Amino acid sequence: MSESLCHIVMAVANNTYPSDVRVRNEALTLVNEGYKVTVVAPRGSAQSAQETVDGVHVLRYNLPTFGQDKLAYVFEFMYVTLVTMLLVTKLWLSENFDVLHVHNPPDTLFFAGIVPRLFGKKFVFDHHDLAPELFLAKYETKGVVYSALCLLERLSCQLATHVITVNESYKANDVSRNKKRAEDIVVVRNGPHLNHLELPEPDPELRQKASILFGYLGHISKQDGVDHLIQALYHLKNDFDYDDWFCVIIGPADDLEPLTTLAQDLELSEKILFTGFLPDTKWRKALASVDICVVPDPENSLNEKSTMIKLMEYMALGKATVAYDMTENRFSGGDATLYAQASDPVDLARQFSNLVHDEQLRAKLGEKGRARIRASLAWEFSAEQLVGLYKRICGE
Repeated sequence: MSESLCHIVMAVANNTYPSDVRVRNEALTLVNEGYKVTVVAPRGSAQSAQETVDGVHVLRYNLPTFGQDKLAYVFEFMYVTLVTMLLVTKLWLSENFDVLHVHNPPDTLFFAGIVPRLFGKKFVFDHHDLAPELFLAKYETKGVVYSALCLLERLSCQLATHVITVNESYKANDVSRNKKRAEDIVVVRNGPHLNHLELPEPDPELRQKASILFGYLGHISKQDGVDHLIQALYHLKNDFDYDDWFCVIIGPADDLEPLTTLAQDLELSEKILFTGFLPDTKWRKALASVDICVVPDPENSLNEKSTMIKLMEYMALGKATVAYDMTENRFSGGDATLYAQASDPVDLARQFSNLVHDEQLRAKLGEKGRARIRASLAWEFSAEQLVGLYKRICGE
């Protein structure tokens, strides 16, 4: 590739690199196309302050622990914004990059792009999450903080020369709420790589747990609906008279205690395994062992518009999946997913029961899911949109 291609600085604040899958996918895609990419990110335990990972130069900073309350989030946002501004300025002065590409949350990182933007640098806002809706999902109240988040989101979009969103719902939001021109917004969806269609061997120990295994994958926060999953399993056992099941729940949790307490109160503790974080090879092996996967995220203004990457990972593994009936779940899952009435654990259990007793339907949904990934939803299709955008940005 030409040595004259753009130098892109990516900034991410809510995750480390390379553990953030979306940032890693984008950075590696651009490096493989010949671009120079530097990522500014928080420093995880045992990580170096600087290193090159698969051709991506990574510059890391230490991130103190601020807590989980509202005020702690404010201090954390202020801290990561200030540090990002300092490191981006240092890179600008020392290496004169061409594009600053910031990933939200938080929506305050645009401050790092104000001065470079005034000097003609391109600024890309990668809109992962709807921060105002995420705040509502966590705290269920509007007010000054919600209004401030809406303002920061709009400022991020308005400063950006280009906005990247994860789906059409987010794009429509940035056109209507943030007054960004549709032609300046590019949809780059999350999705599993095509090599995730290669199926790992199931875990024989896990397979022996029960006749039917349920699986969940993802970060576990209040808005992710794992409590709905546990309630649905209770209804499957008590209302739909099926008890020969076991459930494995994979992913780190903000606060696991309420969920383990709920499982204990419903007398399900012995039938549910919380694994915590697992690396890719281990969670793929665990999910390869299950029969039915679940997207239990309840209906709210965030989940209605958000793409659930776990749904597409399930589909890539050929797993029959039950999800709540919401706009972006329908877009991703199509006819490869069974839908329950949104935010209704009883109907979620009803769909579980339908799949438990119909092995052919499980197989059919699994085959359709893999076909959808192969045809249009794999990361490789999104990578084309990302590269096309950067060819336009860099005038190639």
